[in-house]
Amino acid sequence: MVDLIREGIDCVLRVGDLQDSDMVARRVAVLAEVTCVAPAYIERFGMPADISALTNHRMVGFHSSATRALLPLEFTIDGVVRNVHLPATVAVNGAESLVAAARLGLGLIQVPRYHVESDLAQGTLVPVLPDFPPSPTPVSLLYPPNRQLSPRVRVFIDWLIRAFGAGRG
Repeated sequence: MVDLIREGIDCVLRVGDLQDSDMVARRVAVLAEVTCVAPAYIERFGMPADISALTNHRMVGFHSSATRALLPLEFTIDGVVRNVHLPATVAVNGAESLVAAARLGLGLIQVPRYHVESDLAQGTLVPVLPDFPPSPTPVSLLYPPNRQLSPRVRVFIDWLIRAFGAGRG
């Protein structure tokens, strides 16, 4: 996390729900999330048929950048988000490490779909409980309210919005 004003930063992308802030926030995307796992993991632990079947499963833990706590898995059931805490075989703090650990069969993960689209297409990861998806993840651009945006920052913001709008979600 950076302090935009103190560090003289023009703008920043933040992924996830925003904390209260004096910054101007502009949502640029909402990323669809997926729960997935490697076929080797399914061979060992089985495919969970529903949320209650997760009790004998493991996850790859992901440390929150804000709190450093392990994030629970999240499932939407009849419009209500339910957090599920599973034992973590390993814990990481980066999306690439999370996906790599899942490919090794170390547990269930939840990531933005675009991170694993090719894995899902190739079968190196398979979706789990697709009828109970995690909440989508917002992506927002923040910038100081009192700072005049330079033309290059305005061009960057316009490009970013087009880039997110044209592709991944």
